[in-house]
Amino acid sequence: MQAPIPTIAGLLTLAFLISVPCGYLRGNYRKYSFMWFLLIHIPIPLIVFLRIKAGLNWHVIPLTLGGAVAGQVVGGIISRRKSRHG
Repeated sequence: MQAPIPTIAGLLTLAFLISVPCGYLRGNYRKYSFMWFLLIHIPIPLIVFLRIKAGLNWHVIPLTLGGAVAGQVVGGIISRRKSRHG
């Protein structure tokens, strides 16, 4: 059985939104430090939990990973812009 598109789209949106604050905070830490690494990985268990609760199989993992990475990147961009402009 295929998962409904709105369920997948909702999970991708949540993966993105959960990752944005972590990406924003990650911008305040030195690259490859413990906190930098931790902030990248904090959203993953929640995204996995939501995927399982939604009844989606492993086929959507690349999509949710992409949503999480996009959220991290956007959060980092926001952090850099805010620090530049005060």
